[in-house]
Amino acid sequence: MRHTWADAHPLLTAYYENEWQIESHDDRYLFEMLVLEGMQAGLSWLTILKRREAMRRVLDNFDYETIAIYDESDFDRLMNDEGMIRNRLKVRSIMSNAQAFLKVREQYLTFDDYIWHFTEGKSVVTYYEDESKIPTDNGLSQQISKDLKKRGFKFVGPVIIYGYLGAIGIIQDKLKWNK
Repeated sequence: MRHTWADAHPLLTAYYENEWQIESHDDRYLFEMLVLEGMQAGLSWLTILKRREAMRRVLDNFDYETIAIYDESDFDRLMNDEGMIRNRLKVRSIMSNAQAFLKVREQYLTFDDYIWHFTEGKSVVTYYEDESKIPTDNGLSQQISKDLKKRGFKFVGPVIIYGYLGAIGIIQDKLKWNK
């Protein structure tokens, strides 16, 4: 048996079965998920998944090095693309987060080394009796959110980061009947 949200739509099911809570160490994917989780603020995950391929296309396959040098013409292009979530602050954050992402890589060599150092390279697995008991943030997401904000990242509040950590497999919230 799986989390009930995964059965609501085929895109959610595919995400649940192939990506969610699976450890990732690929910097491009880590950036993609950071972008997608930030874009989700105030929206459903299904909305984001429905637009993911269009965002992948318009954002150069989430290539953070390319996005880090986007200029105003790129911003305008993104804001005019129907596949994007066209929120000015969110689109600006993608560009500035790519720059911050590169700065983290300068210090840690990879973003993977940075993000996983908070748990010494280990996933945090927690079992819950009921899906309703799974939190939306915790001390780890609060700590990482604070550190990311200090490094200039935007749309990285504790709830967004909790979702992000689940997306990349650092946090693995399991239901006891799935043991």
